[in-house]
Amino acid sequence: MVHNHEHHSHEHVHQLSSLNKSFIIGITLNILFVLVEFGIGFYYDSLGLLSDAGHNLGDVASLVLAMLAFRLTKVHPNSRYTYGYKKSTVLVSLLNAVILLVAVGIIIAESIGKLLHPTPVEGAAIAWTAGVGVVINAVTAWLFMKDKEKDLNVKGAYLHMAADTLVSVGVVISGIIIMYTGWTIIAVIIVISTWGVLHDSLRLSLDGVPVGIDTEKIEQLILSQPGVVGCHHLHIWALSTTETALTVHIVLDEMNHMEEAKLLIRHALEDAGIHHVTLEFECEGATCDEETC
Repeated sequence: MVHNHEHHSHEHVHQLSSLNKSFIIGITLNILFVLVEFGIGFYYDSLGLLSDAGHNLGDVASLVLAMLAFRLTKVHPNSRYTYGYKKSTVLVSLLNAVILLVAVGIIIAESIGKLLHPTPVEGAAIAWTAGVGVVINAVTAWLFMKDKEKDLNVKGAYLHMAADTLVSVGVVISGIIIMYTGWTIIAVIIVISTWGVLHDSLRLSLDGVPVGIDTEKIEQLILSQPGVVGCHHLHIWALSTTETALTVHIVLDEMNHMEEAKLLIRHALEDAGIHHVTLEFECEGATCDEETC
């Protein structure tokens, strides 16, 4: 059991270290691209490039926020914040989902504006700049691809970069249909993807059961352990976008089986992805005074 816990801790630390490197690389690449895009936009007096540079600057801010949330997970708990600052990852994922939806609104507004007031396609230098944007955004999205399903912040960062890649591809192709209608299609795709991040973030911020965990299955898992005859007062919530906590009252047939039952239940819950567990044991026939039982 100790070995499994240490392995999980080591794996979690390694994941944070790897993600921090991905965030640093992604932020650096995007800051450099924003500076270049602003410069070329001013030189060629291109409102399109300046607007896109402003949007990419917002993406940099989102990446910085997500990285800050991961850094905060390493801060040790204290007397005021007994869980540390792990919950900040949930708040940041919620904020990033809102930023994504705002970005979608801007894309739709620009798409409508181009339909109403068509403008000539910009010069070759601007197309090349957009092409570089495709590469930068695609590389940044690739950095977060493998971990996007493990954490909402990573998924948000991935969606930001993937969306920008699609938009930049539309700019490079610059065909009439792609330019004037493709952005709207892309916006719809982003809304569908972002809605999931927003929904999950809201659920976690309200201490709801994280997506992917079935409360009934967890209850049956506990009840299937030797010596367990019942359980109640079961609560499952997210400590962060990567860590899940659980508290439950366990009813045993015999209290002298408590230590054995504790080890078995903890091991079973760890296999189910729940590593922060608090168990309270009761003997059969005891009444629980908790209001929610």
